[in-house]
Amino acid sequence: MTSSTPKSPLTVLTGLICFVLVVGGASGLLREWLGWIHFMGFVRYLTVDGYETYSYAAMVILGVAVGAAGDALARRHHG
Repeated sequence: MTSSTPKSPLTVLTGLICFVLVVGGASGLLREWLGWIHFMGFVRYLTVDGYETYSYAAMVILGVAVGAAGDALARRHHG
């Protein structure tokens, strides 16, 4: 089911940032651990040399936090 109410641009932006951080961080963790997944490789430029695993884990955590904040903002805005 789709909602007929339009989403605010901030909600769409937080959803996009959440997706990029969670999927990019998870694929980076899988690449560090397994060495064979190279999906969303551009996020490697956001990591600190020598601390890639921690950086990818922080991306996942930050992505979940941004998604939760965007969801809370959307709920407060729409009622």
